[in-house]
Amino acid sequence: MTDEEPADSEPESADSDGPAVELDAVYDAIDAVGRPHLTATELSRKTDLTPDEAREALEALSEEGEIERQNVSEVESVWYPTDVAEVTDRERVVLFPDRREVVVEHPDQFTRAQLSQFARLQDSNRSGGYVYELREADVWAAPHESLDDLLATMRDVLGERSPHLEEWVTSQWERARKFRLYTHEEGYVVLEAESDDLMGNVARQKLDDEYLRAPISDSEAWVNRDATAEIKRTLYEAGYPVRDDRELDEGDALEMDLLLRLRDYQADWVERFTEQGSGVFVGPPGSGKTVAAMGTMAAIGGETLILVPSRELATQWHDELVRHTSLTDDDIGEYHGGAKEIRPVTIATYRTAGMDRHRKLFDQRKWGLIVYDEVHHVPSPIHRRSADLQTKHRLGLTATPTRESDDEEEIFTLVGPPIGTDWGKLFDEGYVAEPEVEIRLVPWGADDERTEYASTSGHDRRQAAANNTGKIEEIRYTLAQHPAAKALVFVEYLDQGDAISEAIDAPFISGETPHARREKLFDEFRRSERDTLVVSRVGDEGIDLPDAELAVVASGLGGSRRQGAQRAGRTMRPAGDARMVILATRGTTEEDFVRRQMRHLASKGIRVNETEAEAVEAPAAED
Repeated sequence: MTDEEPADSEPESADSDGPAVELDAVYDAIDAVGRPHLTATELSRKTDLTPDEAREALEALSEEGEIERQNVSEVESVWYPTDVAEVTDRERVVLFPDRREVVVEHPDQFTRAQLSQFARLQDSNRSGGYVYELREADVWAAPHESLDDLLATMRDVLGERSPHLEEWVTSQWERARKFRLYTHEEGYVVLEAESDDLMGNVARQKLDDEYLRAPISDSEAWVNRDATAEIKRTLYEAGYPVRDDRELDEGDALEMDLLLRLRDYQADWVERFTEQGSGVFVGPPGSGKTVAAMGTMAAIGGETLILVPSRELATQWHDELVRHTSLTDDDIGEYHGGAKEIRPVTIATYRTAGMDRHRKLFDQRKWGLIVYDEVHHVPSPIHRRSADLQTKHRLGLTATPTRESDDEEEIFTLVGPPIGTDWGKLFDEGYVAEPEVEIRLVPWGADDERTEYASTSGHDRRQAAANNTGKIEEIRYTLAQHPAAKALVFVEYLDQGDAISEAIDAPFISGETPHARREKLFDEFRRSERDTLVVSRVGDEGIDLPDAELAVVASGLGGSRRQGAQRAGRTMRPAGDARMVILATRGTTEEDFVRRQMRHLASKGIRVNETEAEAVEAPAAED
């Protein structure tokens, strides 16, 4: 080696007695510097090695073919793994504690599932980057039994401890335990504050005599038991979630046995619910929330009111209860537009139960448990009145608590805290099959459609993009790719549904379809007598289609983030491979709508890919 040559221009012998470095240490250092290569000096900074020792270790790995070197004129050589392409796609988690943000590049499913337990997905991009934010409400609603459990999950996914962030999380965790409601030994309801100051400066400032009847002590007050929902909501909005430790009504006795064996996680859900008295089972479709709810009914042993969003779901609940429990048809009543029966177990629609002329009938019954299926309906004004049954055990069921107005805190305030939100664990254990979700960008089917889109605005523009006829050919192509799959094609607009129905020779089910025919077609689909249906929003929720292996969304995700998860949920079953294809017209606002609406799925640990349409060639652009 001459004096003019760089000091590291020739590698030392692989038999050198210098310090060894594992390849994983190089990967970790590369992640730390934030690019797919590094110098010996950078490696030394990330390890306990001196620069010379780091250089010798890199040269040894180079001899073994694990890494390669690139000499750079007048600066230190850089080293990079031989699988550099894979390194650029490696998962990287970067924490910004001051902003309470986590940026993750190429997160795997488990990482996203972990993050969803204490943070909210704020943004994602096509290159695999995800931005999560930790908010007060996320800590308050974290599904952990202790602060130590929450902090352990955070450290695991973040890969480091952040004293600043953990101090803030600890303060929020403690803040959510400053107030509680409990039942006094004489039977009345008491609001208890952690300190005299909190009672005086928060509770008594926010709640007047209508809610706080009389002081019991400087930190306790007798409250109006009929106003507990409003008390909890008011204090939540003031930044103080209230623990509900009241002794809840057990209702008239209900003799009922569950004829199925609960899975371990379902049994855990039931046990946690019976300890709390209220809560929301949050899990993907196919995870068995309905079965767990039946287990809860058996554990509570009180007459039960089940609230559902549709008549179809009421009928489904009736059939499942008869099939899987010791209850008979005589024990179960339905109360909605098609039936008016109140029995020990009554299944009613939210709308009917909230009407003044029916509500008294429900209030007169001594219910021990209220089940709110598809609980994301509860916050909407027309359904909120049914949440006033605060003295009962309250169980919510949902895969998607997200609402457009971001008021999901209403669910946990009026019904209860979340139970069972670790979707990744259910995927890993094989209870639920993770669907392949693909956004497919479709060119215009005709020039005049593109021209019409350009000349419109607002809703008309969105509808023009949704009705792109190029999607029909893509639907045909997709169905032909999966000839043996049972398929659902979702649409938002009736004209589009009719056109697709005619093009692929499959029935179209919409809100205009008579109830009896709708049930007949769904039943034929369940029994595999039909393999394809075109459905409007009536298929978004409350319909049990357990064997759907392919979902094609032709339009409709622009209206609600929840629709994305509901429609993906039609394929999220433990039956094996499943696929969801979302069609969006390329170069339109529909692209942005679809990406935004799929963030909820991504935050729950489901990978969403984006591709180009394969069946349609774009028409030539106009001069």
